[in-house]
Amino acid sequence: MRPLSVAETAPSLHPWLVHAERLRVRAGRRLAVDGLDLALGTGVHGLLGPNGAGKTTLMRALSTVVGPAGGSLRLLGAPVGGRADLREVRRRLGYLPQRFGFYPRFTVREFVTYMAWLKEMPAAAVPDAVQRAVDRVGLTAEADVRMKALSGGMLRRAGIAQALVNEPELLLLDEPTVGLDPGQRLDFRDLLRDVGTDSCVLVSTHLVEDVVAACTDVVLLAGGRLVFQGTPDELIARGGQGDPGDSPAERGYSALVRRHRGAA
Repeated sequence: MRPLSVAETAPSLHPWLVHAERLRVRAGRRLAVDGLDLALGTGVHGLLGPNGAGKTTLMRALSTVVGPAGGSLRLLGAPVGGRADLREVRRRLGYLPQRFGFYPRFTVREFVTYMAWLKEMPAAAVPDAVQRAVDRVGLTAEADVRMKALSGGMLRRAGIAQALVNEPELLLLDEPTVGLDPGQRLDFRDLLRDVGTDSCVLVSTHLVEDVVAACTDVVLLAGGRLVFQGTPDELIARGGQGDPGDSPAERGYSALVRRHRGAA
């Protein structure tokens, strides 16, 4: 099924929380996102694509870390423009980059509290919000452990906790399952489904099976362009027995990427 372009949809009828038209974003001197039309509402959206597809650059643009080089972008109903717009949007989103910085001597609780402060959360609400976020990622027992003492998987979960602390309306997670063991990945899928009932969640990953298991919508980028947007079942239907992959979803993904490269 061909995804609807933004121009074919009516924002008045669809409460898009991410709304891009002909979006262009640079990574250094390279145009990493080129003419992207994308509309995302409430739910869990999986962002797939080969290395260099523009996934991380798109996530950085949606998190307001970098600005568009062209086209238009609206987040949470607001145009990405002046400083006042960005400040309000940043209060209402959560973002986990591939690599995030932290003070090694901070405990998990102190780290998440600091991030809540940066998001300008009301001071009275912060302690309960921090505890709730730490509990949701399974770090209750490690809440008062210093960040430098955490394993790689625990660090990743602390990063997810800071992204969740303000109960964001738009949650952006770039490779969130790196370092998680299989059981933690299953728990993470449950967390995504829970958050996605009320928020727009965009998860960038190379793990096609995680997307199929947890997401209601799949977005596939290649060469900075939208190649496919649809349900996991529609992704699976694009593949055949002759396409590379160990599962129907991987074969659908491989088929779409190969067709894009053949058409480029």
